[in-house]
Order: sequence, then structure tokens, then C-alpha cells
Amino acid sequence: MIYLDNAATSFPKPERVYKAVDKCLREYGANPGRSGHKLALKAGRAIYETRELICKLFNIDNPMQVIFTSNATDSLNLAIKGVLKEGDHVITSGMEHNSLIRPIKALEEIGVENTIVKCSKEGIIKIDELKKAIKKNTRLIALAHASNVTGNLIPIEEIGNIAKEKDILFMVDAAQTAGIYNIDVKKMNIDLLACPGHKGLMGPQGTGILYVREGIILKQMKEGGTGSKSESLLQPEIVPDRYESGTPNTPGIVGMGAGVEFILEKGIDNIRRHEEELTEYMLNELKSIKNVKIYGTKDAKKQASVISINIGDLDSSEISYILDQAFDIAVRSGLHCAPLAHKSLGTFEQGTVRFSIGYFNKKEDIDKAISAIKSICEEIE
Repeated sequence: MIYLDNAATSFPKPERVYKAVDKCLREYGANPGRSGHKLALKAGRAIYETRELICKLFNIDNPMQVIFTSNATDSLNLAIKGVLKEGDHVITSGMEHNSLIRPIKALEEIGVENTIVKCSKEGIIKIDELKKAIKKNTRLIALAHASNVTGNLIPIEEIGNIAKEKDILFMVDAAQTAGIYNIDVKKMNIDLLACPGHKGLMGPQGTGILYVREGIILKQMKEGGTGSKSESLLQPEIVPDRYESGTPNTPGIVGMGAGVEFILEKGIDNIRRHEEELTEYMLNELKSIKNVKIYGTKDAKKQASVISINIGDLDSSEISYILDQAFDIAVRSGLHCAPLAHKSLGTFEQGTVRFSIGYFNKKEDIDKAISAIKSICEEIE
């Protein structure tokens, strides 16, 4: 099968990821932080080493500010619900994933205001509109670095500077960019960074991280055993324990660490360049096909390796089914858990067919996808 659904989860993984997970389960699969024996200590060290690798990737000073979660959704919920309280105001955009929008909308019940900044018909955020949305009680600006529907990139450093100038917290959802684009939390004034381990970081599913800048205290989402301060009936305040109750996903975290190690060795610029080249090639080929409509910037330098299209008026789900069954090509169709984005693009009824390219894709994969699209177009003429 040709796999072009990396925006949902990267596949395949680097071989070292499989080996790291297997080794952890077989050789030191004990509960870290719960015991003092050698296996538990080794598991604890392996988790800490992953925190250090993540710090290298995102220019984070303190490994203890890296919180391990189950996925990006978990991270976004912890950040949004942990920082906002009654009377606060949060700004987001009309291109966000439900993982960010739904927690924000849920907080309306406790008196948290929100402004959803409208985007252009190409799905591009308007910085002037974002600035106009700022109020005296604006506590947080929360945005995705890249749309999961179009791949459109936003200028996070520019927005980070705006937030810093106005003394507003800035949270970035890096679900589609972590491990592919350079993200420097200090240079870009990012206070909270959420991302999954199973996409660009090339780790297993069931893993995620939330970076929390030192000095920011979040209300924890759960209480329980942490392996620390066991004599107290109250949740410990030390970080990261405050936010990591329960037995961690040690094999998953170790696998994510192996993925980050792979990225650091290959070079994030090389990974991005490879994906950009394939994205540019596919966009250029698609532009020449009659009846194909492409959404977003249509510029590989301004979008992540995510391309959404439609073929005439055909239902997007029908196209993805044909690609899967007749051509053995895996893509995603529909609304991609981002209804606001589709309303911005005008595709709410039809959805889109999404092709998302990963590091392990080759030019031959794109050629076969283009050939398949051409065949479908010929059938409907």
C-alpha cells in the first residue's frame, strides 16, 4: 500500500523506534518512579532521557517542564483548561482542529469568553484581525502552527511577539509540524507547546507532550499516584509530577524518544526539505489536472506536507474509497475533525480528500497517486 495519511499518524516508523519499544518491554518494563530496584531505575532514566531529547529539539532549558501525555488532545485540554478561568478571554482561529476548539467552547460554561478569528477563503489567518480581537481580559492566544486540512502555516514567531508585547500567553498546537519544522520556544515566545508523539516525532500512538514555560502553573486535570510525596493526600506541586499521575506509557515514551533521536540525527532541515520537495511536486502535478480543486496556499513553502483536494462534485469519501480499494492508496476524507476549517474553505458539505506526505514517502508514491487521480477524473468526464 502507498501510505499518504501521515497527518493522522506517521507510518512506517524508523526501525529504531520498533526496536526501542521492544527492548523496553522485554528488558526493563518495570514501573518507573515506583520502586528502587534496578529495572525501575532504568525505566525512569529512559523517560528522563526522552525529556532531554525533546528539549534539544525545541530549545527547552529545563527537562522537567516537558509533560508527557497520551496525545495532543490530552495536552491541549490540560493547557487550555489548566490556564483559563472565569472572566478570561481566549483567541483562536477559524482553521482549528476540534482538539483545540472543543475545550475552548466547553469553558463557556464557566464564563470563559472566546473569539474565533475569521480566515480568508484560502484558510489564511488575518494578523490584523487577530490584533483587533485582543481585549483587556485576553489571557491566551491558542493556534495551530499548521492546518491539518490545508497545511497552511501561520507565522508563529510574529504572533508570539504580539502575545509577549501584550502580556498574553501563547500556545501552539504543533500536531502537524513538530519534528518537521524548526520550533524554538524561546525565540518564538511560545509559553505552551502541545504535540503528539505519533506524527512528526515518529513515535508510537498513545504518546504526546506539553511544554509549559517555567513560571506558569496549570490546574492539573487529574490527581493520583506519582511516585513522589506519597505521604501526602494532596497532589504534589512539583513539576512534572503534578501533571503526570498514574503509571506512564514507558514503552511509548521510549519509542517517542527514539523517534526524536532519529530526527536529530537526520537533521530537521533535511526532513523538512524532503517533504517540501514532494509536496511541491504533487501540487504542480495536481494543478494540471482538469476537475481537481486544490485548497489552501498551493505553495509548498507556505504549507506543511498536507494537500486537500476535491474532484468535481464527487463526495470526498467516495474518492478515498476508490483510492483505497482500486489503487491501494491510503488517504483521509471528510471533515478531518476540523469543521470550522471547512466552513472557512467552503467545503463543509463535501469535505476534502487529504493527502499527507511523510519522510518515508518517495517520488514514486506521488506519481502513483497522481496517476490514480487522473484515472478517476477520466472516468467522470
